[in-house]
Amino acid sequence: MNKISQLVARIFLGQIFLISGLLKISGYEGTQGYMEAMGVPGMLLPLVIALEVAGGLAIVTGWQTKLVSMALAAFTLVAAVIFHSNFSDQIQMIMFMKNIAITGGFMLLIVYGAGVYSIDGYRIKS
Repeated sequence: MNKISQLVARIFLGQIFLISGLLKISGYEGTQGYMEAMGVPGMLLPLVIALEVAGGLAIVTGWQTKLVSMALAAFTLVAAVIFHSNFSDQIQMIMFMKNIAITGGFMLLIVYGAGVYSIDGYRIKS
């Protein structure tokens, strides 16, 4: 059960970023405007998309899991502070806490790795 649980956890975490990155492509102008309204330069959007899509795929497949988890955990915390720290708005508070929970999931991947059903866990036996 542990092996399957690690795979499912990676899929759950990775798909959030993969889908989010792809949706940012289709809603590029709106996302760029939102970023700029929050004080983040819109020219960073291509980097955000690349991190989310590539990072999401890396987590799902279990490639460079610890390193990618560190990057996505930091990204998620920064996003929580910049975009969701208006605690007078209940929805933003929930979004902030969601980001904290996602960061916790990445911290577990940093500690325990991707598991055997992953590119990182694949070993050629001699």
